[in-house]
Amino acid sequence: MATAAPSAASRIAVVTGASGGIGAATARRLAEAGYRVVLTARRKDRIEALAEELTRAGHSAVAYQLDVTDRAAVDEFATAFKTIGVLVNNAGGALGADPVATGDPADWRTMYETNVIGTLNVTQALLPKLVAGGDGVVVVVSSTAGHGTYEGGAGYVAAKHGAHVLAETLRLEIVGQPVRVVEIAPGMVRTDEFALNRFGGDAEKAAKVYEGVAEPLTADDVAETITWAVTRPSHVNVDLLVLRPRAQASNTKVHREL
Repeated sequence: MATAAPSAASRIAVVTGASGGIGAATARRLAEAGYRVVLTARRKDRIEALAEELTRAGHSAVAYQLDVTDRAAVDEFATAFKTIGVLVNNAGGALGADPVATGDPADWRTMYETNVIGTLNVTQALLPKLVAGGDGVVVVVSSTAGHGTYEGGAGYVAAKHGAHVLAETLRLEIVGQPVRVVEIAPGMVRTDEFALNRFGGDAEKAAKVYEGVAEPLTADDVAETITWAVTRPSHVNVDLLVLRPRAQASNTKVHREL
């Protein structure tokens, strides 16, 4: 995929949730596109290993341990930058698949805190740096869950609806500023951890999510799409891009070869 090299003023890209899955894949793609990537996540060992991998490959990468729900820590992190070019709000995740009647409020709260408040924290802290850079991009990695509900998904759906509304409203509020707001909404993506974490480490339940689906999306499919959107010319804003595997027509309609 051919991309334009980022300008000096916009060469720093911050990726949250970069310890695995879509976040790690996005960091790799942005590094290949010429960005100096700043990897953030709670798991320090993972992001340090990725930063080392990228550095060995000739790219520029640094790791910074960060919990996006900790506002004081996020504000402290933001002081390290005068300007940045790209912020990829990827940190998030799902917990449980229980119906509304029996869902765990603690799971709902955690999903909202991570997917919405975490995105808000980092975006608020770094938005002045994006504006100062003169050509910033805020990416919110939401989900097709943010655009349509399904049984057993209300907590996650509510959180991703929140992320979607955050992106949509921010775009309205900062129009005229030199910052684009991009929302990428993936459908079924098979990664090592997403479904496993959702079902509390139950590998059998996690496997059933993808059972019979010939080719779910990969983390790199989403990462390539994010990088494509970020590297469009400055006047081109990809407001919303929904990305699904061919086998998935909607959140509730999936072709399975069983």
